[in-house]
Amino acid sequence: MKQTILLFIVFISINTANARFSDNHAFYLTGEFNIGNYVGIDFNLNYVYQELYALKIGYSGNVRTPKYRPVDYHPGLLSFGPLDYLSNYQITVGKLYKFNDKGTIRANISVGLGYTTITEPTNWQGAYSGWFSSNYTSDYYEYNTVSLIINPKIEFPTFTTFGPTITGMIQINKDRVFYGLGIGFMLGVLRKEELKPWEVKK
Repeated sequence: MKQTILLFIVFISINTANARFSDNHAFYLTGEFNIGNYVGIDFNLNYVYQELYALKIGYSGNVRTPKYRPVDYHPGLLSFGPLDYLSNYQITVGKLYKFNDKGTIRANISVGLGYTTITEPTNWQGAYSGWFSSNYTSDYYEYNTVSLIINPKIEFPTFTTFGPTITGMIQINKDRVFYGLGIGFMLGVLRKEELKPWEVKK
């Protein structure tokens, strides 16, 4: 399911990359690497109306070292050990604020909801330890919740079809708060093309 959604997002974005920005509509893909109390990635399909209002649908996946694990735990040489996982399907709405007339620097402030899956190792039990094996085994416990998503972002659509981003992310739910900063890219139809002198109507 996750792979299908990501492939759909990539397909739509690539097909819009060479399209001309209409007067009112734009579609583009964003992808970011973020780091905070978790580390992960974020992929989204974005729709912008009149370079003012934004709708975003996407997925984020994050991991961290387990918050609760035995103090004497070691993973062994061939393992990173169990991790805490935080994944999120999200939809947000927002507004764009241009910092210059061309729109090559803009803020995209969005808020919305996410369906969040939290997976954590539990039931730690001591095990035989060697150079290549962990000294503990564990099981995974998975549960779902709903998160409030706050996603301020600075976008740099220097080109009409590609540009970098700097983003902040906060996900708040009854079990957990995720916060992080990220850098990434935009690919698609980002802003209106500038008219050439001979294209301007007299």
